[in-house]
Amino acid sequence: MKISRRGFLKISGAAVAAGSLGVNLDPIKAYAEQTKISYSKETTTICPYCAVGCSIIVHTKNGKVVYTEGDPDHPINEGSLCSKGSSLYQLTHQNENRLQKPLYRAPKSDKWEEKSWEWVLDKIAKNIKKSRDESFKVTNEKGQVVNRTDGIASVGSAAMDNEECYVYQKFLRSLGLVYIEHQARI
Repeated sequence: MKISRRGFLKISGAAVAAGSLGVNLDPIKAYAEQTKISYSKETTTICPYCAVGCSIIVHTKNGKVVYTEGDPDHPINEGSLCSKGSSLYQLTHQNENRLQKPLYRAPKSDKWEEKSWEWVLDKIAKNIKKSRDESFKVTNEKGQVVNRTDGIASVGSAAMDNEECYVYQKFLRSLGLVYIEHQARI
């Protein structure tokens, strides 16, 4: 069957006009969906985790955080965020996958037990006191006063902000720790 381009257009036009293709050319209305940041207040802030100083836009509605994102107009991060900055929203919302109660596994046990916060904090305090008392040195080999413990070390948490790190380091120094390390960019 030979058909010219002009003939094809005539047949196609006639078919569309007859409605035999089933195409409805009537205009339809499109509705935009409401997003969770619709009608929210935008506030800029600085990420609290490290000293880079990335800017974050916090969206709030009725006094509650509904969304966070990197600020594309900020010269430092230009809208991008690291994994900690990206998860900043979770600071204000409880994740249902997080543990709600402390778990303890006794030495040589293969089972975890739920314990109260009071019990766990007392256990931690007793272990710290025991280790500190056993390894505390008042003077070094030269007879100089050092007042330190060599039996405890600390590696800081990447989930801590600058202020928490400062207070935590002061606490550790007050115990006499000298082996203190921190990696905020993990």
